[in-house]
Amino acid sequence: MPPRPETGHSRRNPASRKAILDAAFGLVTEVGYSKLGIEAIAARAGVGKQTIYRWWPSKGAVLLDAYLAHTQGDAGDEAALPDTGDLRADLVAVLQATVAELRDPTFAVPLRALTVAVLEDPELAAEYEHRLDAPMREMKKARLRAAQSAGQLPDDLDLDVAVDMLFAPVAQKWSTAGEPPSDDYVRTLVETVLSGLTRPSEGDRSADL
Repeated sequence: MPPRPETGHSRRNPASRKAILDAAFGLVTEVGYSKLGIEAIAARAGVGKQTIYRWWPSKGAVLLDAYLAHTQGDAGDEAALPDTGDLRADLVAVLQATVAELRDPTFAVPLRALTVAVLEDPELAAEYEHRLDAPMREMKKARLRAAQSAGQLPDDLDLDVAVDMLFAPVAQKWSTAGEPPSDDYVRTLVETVLSGLTRPSEGDRSADL
C-alpha cells in the first residue's frame, strides 16, 4: 500500500526518507527492536533526529514504513498470488516462498521486530492492519475466489476461514518455534486443507455415484 499523502511543512524529502528507512531496516537486523533507537537511525541516515520525530510518531512507525518499502517496493495494488490454474501447486509455491523469506534474517528479523512493535502500540497495530495485513488477506482471498470461479472450490466456502487454515499454521510455527516449518510440512498442509479432514460417509459416496 502507498504511504499516506503528505502536505505542507510535513512533506518528506524523498532522499532523506529513503535513507531513514534503509537505516531503520538495517539497524533492526543488527541490534533488534529493543535496542533500536531514533538517534541511531538518524545517525546512520545522516539526518537530524528531529527530522524523524517530525515525520513519524515512533520507531515502530518508522519500522513499518521501512518494512513496506523493502518488501513491497513498487508492486502496490498490482501484486497478486500466482494463478496457473493449479490451485494446489500455486498454494504450495506461495507458502514455500513464505517459508524461504522467514528463513532469511534480513526479512525475518525486521518482521519479528515489527510484530513486537505492533503488540506494544495499538495505533501502530491499526496502521499495520490497514496497510499490510488487510491487503495481504485480500490478495489471498482473491486467489481463492478465482478457484471458486473455476469450480475448484465450493461457492459457499468461507474465504476468511480458508485463508486462516492455509496460512496461519506457518506463521504460528515460526512465531512459537523460532523457525518456519519445512517444505514437506507445507505440502502436507495444503493437501490436508484442500482435501478435508474426514472421509465422506457411505451415504455421501453413494449419492455421488
